Amino acid sequence: MREFIIKNGTIIDVENGGSFVGAIEVADNKVKRVYQQGEELPTGVETVDVEGKYIIPGLIDMHCHISEKYAPHFVASGVTTVRNTAGNVLLLNKLIQKPDSAPTPRVYASDRMIDGTPGQWGPTSYGNFVTDEPDEARKEVRRQVEVGAKFIKLYGWIKKEVMEAAVDEAKKYDLEVAIDLINSKEVTALEAAKAGVNWFEHASGFAQELYKGWSPLVDQAEWSHINWEEPDQEEVMDLCKRMLDYNVKLCPTMVLFDQAMSYPTIWSPKNKVIESILNMKSLIQEWEKNIEYIDVVKDRTAVINNLTKAIAKTYFDLGGTVVAGTDTPALLHMYPGMALHRELEIFVEIGFSELEALQAATINAAKSINLDNIGIIKEGSIADLVILKENPLENITHTQTIDTIVKGGKVYSQEEILSHIPSEEEVDKSIAEFMEEWEAVGVN
Repeated sequence: MREFIIKNGTIIDVENGGSFVGAIEVADNKVKRVYQQGEELPTGVETVDVEGKYIIPGLIDMHCHISEKYAPHFVASGVTTVRNTAGNVLLLNKLIQKPDSAPTPRVYASDRMIDGTPGQWGPTSYGNFVTDEPDEARKEVRRQVEVGAKFIKLYGWIKKEVMEAAVDEAKKYDLEVAIDLINSKEVTALEAAKAGVNWFEHASGFAQELYKGWSPLVDQAEWSHINWEEPDQEEVMDLCKRMLDYNVKLCPTMVLFDQAMSYPTIWSPKNKVIESILNMKSLIQEWEKNIEYIDVVKDRTAVINNLTKAIAKTYFDLGGTVVAGTDTPALLHMYPGMALHRELEIFVEIGFSELEALQAATINAAKSINLDNIGIIKEGSIADLVILKENPLENITHTQTIDTIVKGGKVYSQEEILSHIPSEEEVDKSIAEFMEEWEAVGVN
């Protein structure tokens, strides 16, 4: 068991607010003790002096779609845990089973999304399950429970009765249910909340509730009267109050819409993580393909950008749970790991304090999925730490001034983490092995 002390750093207390100079004793993968300045430190223990630097808990991206090929980029960005919202648990199993100290993020994952016909991502596959039959949805929920899904993800073309059946079945196993209603034509956020859905990804379905009959898939000319730039605050407040009655949780992924609406002036700071990402041909090709449809994206999907921001701030002010996520690597230049830093900037831009933004990606994110050993620096917590050169409570952009990362008790430089990026051949081999196993099992 390795034991060491990080001393003389300013520790950001995300639980109580504020900060203090102190030391953190790490033993194996956990925080053994936190010391205030002036307290006597144990002798004979290796020390790491970080005087003048700031220490925050490892960040949590509460909405992404992770892959082995860019998993290290998250940790190099200080993101030590991710909530994977739709994919395949078996495909992610290698990442899920990694030890705490691995240079890849801890993965809290749902399995394949449950959608309605004909399926927004095509027919049933390893990544989605398409049905209009309530009993089939129940059966799929039970299968996902067996493979270890941490929550259930529903998608926008799901029928109301299928949604209700999936939620009812999930509750039998104490699993929460998340939904993405961006392209929904039949279900609104309020209807989903009444059915028992817990999580609203992208704060989606709110627009459909406010503007009955609207969706990104209808003729937008008929809805030209909507003032997307300046949403009606009274309407937003009323709907948020009604949603709060159901105690739902929001992951607005504002950066997703903001990047699209800002194109071609996208957020793209220069740092070693982004430089590494820009060398990944597959990601770049995916984003360039989406640029071909940027006008459509702006007019039909990302048009809810300001509404989403208004919802996020209003719901939070009412006491609701709002956490930080990105939907990486969707749409345009959603840099794995780094995009979360832009999301935190947007939190502050819409009126959150620096501390509140940081809490949305640490302690509040962890609490929202009932994890009490991450997202915080305290005795017994997993030793996920990000050591910064500047104070994030003074300016949230300082979360990007990363000096060192501690992942599960192991100290890394960004360069060391990025050296673990697998080759495309390794990733292709891993996917091929999974596909063979999937086809052998014969799951429909």
